[in-house]
Amino acid sequence: MMRMTVLASGSKGNSAVIASSRTRILVDAGLSCRELMRRMAAVGEDAYALDAILITHEHADHVSGLPVMARKLGIPVYFTEATHRAWVRQMTPRTTMSYKQWLEKTAREKQERLEAQALAHQIAVEASETDDQPLENFLANDIDVDAAARTSPFHPIEIPANPPSPGIDATTDPGGALIAATQDDLCDDLSTETKKSLREDPSYLPAVEYFRAGRHLAIGDIDILPFTIPHDAADPCGFVFSAEGLRFGYATDLGYVPENVKLALKNCDVLLLESNHDLEMLRDGPYPWSVKQRVLSRVGHLSNTAAAEFLTRDYDGGARYVVLAHLSESNNMPELARLAAEQALGDRLSLLGNRVLLAPQSDPMESLCL
Repeated sequence: MMRMTVLASGSKGNSAVIASSRTRILVDAGLSCRELMRRMAAVGEDAYALDAILITHEHADHVSGLPVMARKLGIPVYFTEATHRAWVRQMTPRTTMSYKQWLEKTAREKQERLEAQALAHQIAVEASETDDQPLENFLANDIDVDAAARTSPFHPIEIPANPPSPGIDATTDPGGALIAATQDDLCDDLSTETKKSLREDPSYLPAVEYFRAGRHLAIGDIDILPFTIPHDAADPCGFVFSAEGLRFGYATDLGYVPENVKLALKNCDVLLLESNHDLEMLRDGPYPWSVKQRVLSRVGHLSNTAAAEFLTRDYDGGARYVVLAHLSESNNMPELARLAAEQALGDRLSLLGNRVLLAPQSDPMESLCL
């Protein structure tokens, strides 16, 4: 028995559970830990029974809940090495202190200088009494306030040249947005120590395992074949999961379908395939032109038309279910994606084979069990 449960699919977050009778894998963690666990509970999946988290690529809609989820469950995370490094760079703070810490240190420095000035004045008074000279001479000429500060019990504090802003712009600082999401997603039942460690080092994970595209790996009794996909990330991958004589294909976030993907997705019993946008809706839609160019590029996202072309020309027609995923809420409609896929499948469409399903963004999809 194998099971696929899509928890969320779209630009606001992506995640799915792939399970056999003995192993459960979370593919991506693009929602908050709290929301992922809520959705898993809603479809009868036990989050604490997960064996691992498998990451397709480092974009925020695939990893925003990753550090909290991994630490809460204490399970390993599987990346390619390049994806892990890119994710760590995103999670590394741009500054050495938060805005609150900067304010506190600024206040402490001000207090330090006041105490240093008081100490300098005291030294000047004592010197004038000893040498019988006017106090003004010592204050004007002989007392080094900075030297006095170094003799005080407080240490000098360095202030950053450009103090960090209290707000984080996700557009200009996606890494900062990921950090903020991580720190806002501290599940209520996490230990105080775990919450503290998340704030101090948001990129720490309990265990990290690397895999390489084109090389099989095994998690429990599930064999996984990662394959490279064309997308604007460090080392993005799709997967074929095999167990108990069944194969589940998983391919989203790809600008087109290259030969290696066509080959990998043959003989699948369940096929999850991106159908991101309608070309006309994207052209006339609200996105800036630069974003439209990115989506349409060969490292962007698969359109309804491109998905239909794959289903017509290259798909072998053997899957029980074809799940259309990562539908854009701004540039697509479920009816358009379904219509394009069903027309492409033609006579191969039936209740027993090639049934077209849509993976939603707002709610988990009913589990597909074979």
